[in-house]
Amino acid sequence: MIAERMSRIGTETAFKVLAKAKEMEAKGIEVIHLEIGEPDFDTPKNIIDAAKRALDEGYTHYTPSPGLIEAREAIAEYTKKYKGLEYDPAKEIVVFPGAKPVMFFNILALVEPKDEVIIPNTGFPIYESMVNFIGAKPVSLPLKEELDFRFDPNILNELISDKTKLLILNSPHNPAGSVLSKSDFKAIAEIASDNNFYILSDEVYSRILYDGEKHYSIAQFEEMKERTIILDGFSKTYAMTGWRLGYSLAPEEITENFVLLQTNSTSCTCAFTQIAGIEALSGPQDAVDSMVKAFRERRDAIVDGLNRIQGISCRKPKGAFYVLANVKETGMSSKEFSDYLLYNAHVASLPGEDFGSEGEGYLRFSYANSVENIKKALENIESALQKLD
Repeated sequence: MIAERMSRIGTETAFKVLAKAKEMEAKGIEVIHLEIGEPDFDTPKNIIDAAKRALDEGYTHYTPSPGLIEAREAIAEYTKKYKGLEYDPAKEIVVFPGAKPVMFFNILALVEPKDEVIIPNTGFPIYESMVNFIGAKPVSLPLKEELDFRFDPNILNELISDKTKLLILNSPHNPAGSVLSKSDFKAIAEIASDNNFYILSDEVYSRILYDGEKHYSIAQFEEMKERTIILDGFSKTYAMTGWRLGYSLAPEEITENFVLLQTNSTSCTCAFTQIAGIEALSGPQDAVDSMVKAFRERRDAIVDGLNRIQGISCRKPKGAFYVLANVKETGMSSKEFSDYLLYNAHVASLPGEDFGSEGEGYLRFSYANSVENIKKALENIESALQKLD
């Protein structure tokens, strides 16, 4: 018999849509991929070269469970430079094989089955999946289009109960690309301090910002560092999705428990990828700047193009590489419309409902694709919609 808890675990539908698209491509049908949240750029050469050198130098063995100390020191320096926060590399930083373990281990370490976890709706689906898996209660915090897909702090305040243990934040945000403001964070900090709960701050898109937007971390605000766990990684900023490299920044007591969980699960993170991570953080950042510039051009192209299509409207996101387009005027559910575009426009997208109930009536498009492909996708979408008239 399979354990009952497995009935409560979710998944990422992006990979299901990708599988459908691959089936079509196997039949000779060209599909434009706007579903996967993965930079289409190669990992910068200096990072690849660092990994190659590490292999030649013998970085092919176990490392300490929290990670190579030199990797943790590089993370500490990077965090000080880009977030203005100081963490002890020996006691407050853990390197993981990807960023998802930070989500899972954070919930395992802090949340009891009786507890409540407030999660953004819409939001990355693995948040809710992990809360459900351990038997706790996910509490939905609605993000509203009229607020540029941010949330009203007053609503957050109303959702808090004596069972609230954790709030999950994600800024810049997946799937909407929204960015919380400084005043948002101040309000959240006051609420968290008054009600004594922890915050998991997912900051994997923190370097992908546009139009002069500044990244804030909730840990920067008064009395918040001791109640905040920062999740960050290399996949999005450095186009290192396949390298599986992430890290946590957290108070010492929580970090100690993360190390225990790592020891009991993955043992440690791959040695030579950590060396590559050091190069990513401490080496030249030109490639990051170039990627962000390209993403901004793509954002403008997809937002302008979607807004020209009758029946679709789209706000301009301030970060990440996603748009959440309003498709309510089509009269179809988000899943129906996503399927319609896949099979009739040959454009792969994700239904907003896959990111929570607030996503119904929206589609997520990833613009981690070329401007040429984005423009072709927009033409295909417009043509497919005209067939409905």
